[in-house]
Amino acid sequence: MLIVAATAAEIAPLLVALQQRAGGDTRLRTCRHGAHDVDVLTTGVGMVATAAWSSRILALREYDLALNFGVCGSFDPAIPLGAVVHVVSEELPEMGAEADDRFLTLRDLKLLADDEFPFREGRLVNAEPPDIVPLQLLPRVSGITINTVHGSNSSIAAVRQRCDPQVETMEGAAFMYACLVREVRFAEVRAVSNVVEKRNRAAWKLGEAIDNLNTAALHILDQA
Repeated sequence: MLIVAATAAEIAPLLVALQQRAGGDTRLRTCRHGAHDVDVLTTGVGMVATAAWSSRILALREYDLALNFGVCGSFDPAIPLGAVVHVVSEELPEMGAEADDRFLTLRDLKLLADDEFPFREGRLVNAEPPDIVPLQLLPRVSGITINTVHGSNSSIAAVRQRCDPQVETMEGAAFMYACLVREVRFAEVRAVSNVVEKRNRAAWKLGEAIDNLNTAALHILDQA
């Protein structure tokens, strides 16, 4: 089993719970949990780092399951802060071109066919998530992966109109893309640390999100 996270801080309680074996490093830890051998990969923040490190480890080792754990921002007022969600589709809203006041997607530019692998109508989709009860009980949401976290009213309105996302991360699509290409079963699990709004760090509930994320992660590992 492979666990992927951008930072060790997001999965700190999980790392404490896992039985880490001798050797390894801060990038890739070799652990044990129950009957499972578990590799924990910390990629660094952002889709470039996540794509590179995830692709590298998936090419070097065989895994029956890959799990991405982290925090996210939410566009959906129905999702409370601290809630844990299962992201089942991802979009890359910054991939394209500006044409004056219009944004042209890769599909608009004829650089990506409607269902060109691994995309489905321009989205990355986890069509067959792992059959793990605690994972199945999580709300399923759609996400976007971005290089710049949204924090202005104008940019938030624009991405809502184009993509209508429920959550945003800086790594999800990169992880999903790597797993789809390598044909590895996977799931992206996120906890909501903040509302996507004009930047208001004081309103975030990062600690609560991390606590809830790690509780859910342990439940998933216990029944995987």
